[in-house]
Amino acid sequence: MPPCENAVMGTRASATTSAAGQGADPAPPAHVLIVGGSTADWDGLGRSAWIERRRSFAERGSQLGVEWLTLRPYAADGSPGLAGRVPPEADAGPVRFVTESVGRCTLIVDPAADGRERFAGAMRALGDGPVNEASVAGVLYEPADVEPDLVLILGPADRLPPSLVWELAYAELVFAEVVWADLRPEHLKDAVAEYAGRRRRFGGLDA
Repeated sequence: MPPCENAVMGTRASATTSAAGQGADPAPPAHVLIVGGSTADWDGLGRSAWIERRRSFAERGSQLGVEWLTLRPYAADGSPGLAGRVPPEADAGPVRFVTESVGRCTLIVDPAADGRERFAGAMRALGDGPVNEASVAGVLYEPADVEPDLVLILGPADRLPPSLVWELAYAELVFAEVVWADLRPEHLKDAVAEYAGRRRRFGGLDA
């Protein structure tokens, strides 16, 4: 069975497969989603630590050619992908939705931990408008104009985060058994390197 190409939101299906076929260096993922930590971990990180984390990951993303980089919790409080909590800092507080551009990379901090609720919210936002893959994805990932190519999940490979629903159809999944507090930009670099060595199927199956 031939690969099934993803035809929504301007994905790089054709560019990636053609580069692989010609032996050229594959294009970097346009959109990377990092999923890790519980909402309690996020809220306990503290404003100053969040600012440093956002900037360091956006800088690394820009160096790697990633246009969009989204951070999302693994699950709500009490359901982290791996054991471990971030001790609250003095300036800790609820994390809000944030976008920040550094170089060529725009980072999105998306604290929504319930994938089903995110999907239901997208349906409500569409209202009476057309409902199709492109319109749903457009609402889910705004302001990003492309779906995630790569999802880096902080947790064991035998579990999937409840914060993911829509992404599971086409994105490449890379798992790292790293707790949220220990996540570093080098983990992003390693995940992008692993992505580069894969043959993407975009939901299809090998013959």
